[in-house]
Amino acid sequence: MSEKKCPLNREQLEELTKEYPTPFHLYDEAAIRANARALKAAFAWNPGFKEYFAVKATPNPYIMKILKSEGFGSDCSSYPEMLLSESIGVTGEDVIFTSNDTPAYEYAKAKELGAIINLDDISHIEYLEKEIGLPELICCRYNPGALKGGNAIIGHPEEAKYGFTREQLFDGYRMLRDKGVKRFGLHTMVASNELDAKYFIETAHLLFDLVKELSAELGIEFEFVNLGGGIGIPYKPEDKPVDLTVVGEGIRELYEKAGFTSLDVRLECGRMVTGPFGWLVGRVLHKKNTYKQFVGLDACMVDLMRPAMYGAYHHITVPGKEGAAHDVVCDVTGSLCENNDKFAIDRALPEMEIGDLVVIHDTGAHGHSMGFNYNAKLRSAELLLREDGSVLQIRRPETVEDYFATLDFQGLKSFNT
Repeated sequence: MSEKKCPLNREQLEELTKEYPTPFHLYDEAAIRANARALKAAFAWNPGFKEYFAVKATPNPYIMKILKSEGFGSDCSSYPEMLLSESIGVTGEDVIFTSNDTPAYEYAKAKELGAIINLDDISHIEYLEKEIGLPELICCRYNPGALKGGNAIIGHPEEAKYGFTREQLFDGYRMLRDKGVKRFGLHTMVASNELDAKYFIETAHLLFDLVKELSAELGIEFEFVNLGGGIGIPYKPEDKPVDLTVVGEGIRELYEKAGFTSLDVRLECGRMVTGPFGWLVGRVLHKKNTYKQFVGLDACMVDLMRPAMYGAYHHITVPGKEGAAHDVVCDVTGSLCENNDKFAIDRALPEMEIGDLVVIHDTGAHGHSMGFNYNAKLRSAELLLREDGSVLQIRRPETVEDYFATLDFQGLKSFNT
């Protein structure tokens, strides 16, 4: 069982809160860089390997710029995500645009950037051709249906809204070939937060076989296979992280056995890149004892919605009380007017007092990014612990003025009821 640690201790966090009040998300630059290098090292055998960081996980240009310096591209799924990528100079084929139910203006932006467009449906071929024209390079997303099991988070592939069926892939690539497309990629994404290394090796096997069949039948050559993301992280102390070396070596063996020499392997991981290296830091505001015990924080599910949305586990520690007995069973809650606004339910934790700092672990992906404004709650700041030990605010907290910015109060004065 691994011990969950925050890179700053209680005294350092308390000092930090003098300038940056809680709640806030804190990210560790050195740890993110080391993890990025480990991922690249696992696939160093493939000269064309590319990781496109899933911007949706942590859509902050400071984090993205760090990853750009480590050689990562961007996996974008919306117009604003492409703008974020463009803002840090990641353009061209260092961007893959994977979307569904996509409006034409988003495809147009992808084409303007020179991004790789990853189509979600066979009907999008004619839509893309009509609206903006077909680019030279096209990728298609494969949904293997019952051929490949999903997992608890993403569900069964055959029930998912994403991707082409196997039969549609053959028809789709034939159409693209006949319409003059010259370059091809193949993509799939059928799991989320998966901890079994074999799952990703099996996914590679599926795509490698499919590439050979498509190439043989249609007379086209594929430049790359994108195995998607979905590599999980150990949210619970007893969980073991995915061994990237095992994944990389397992895929290399399949690659060589298939006889490939120039096919690029690509990934679009988000969670495993930044997830373990972010923490939501809050403070105890209230304690309540009714039918059970509650500890209320100044953070709520607008800062981290995964526990409420998925029933997900996030480890919780109390800085300064790491060695204390975990002898108080309580719910750790926020102030939202929703009963599922809970970071933990019936969790054994040290006795907490009003004013104690609380650290919620593994919020570096799908934490701040999934925030919202229900109950007119304002979203928190994001801070970056630099490699030299300094701390930089990379997103300020929202203000009331931010929340009201899209409302026309001037027009309200002449609004008659």
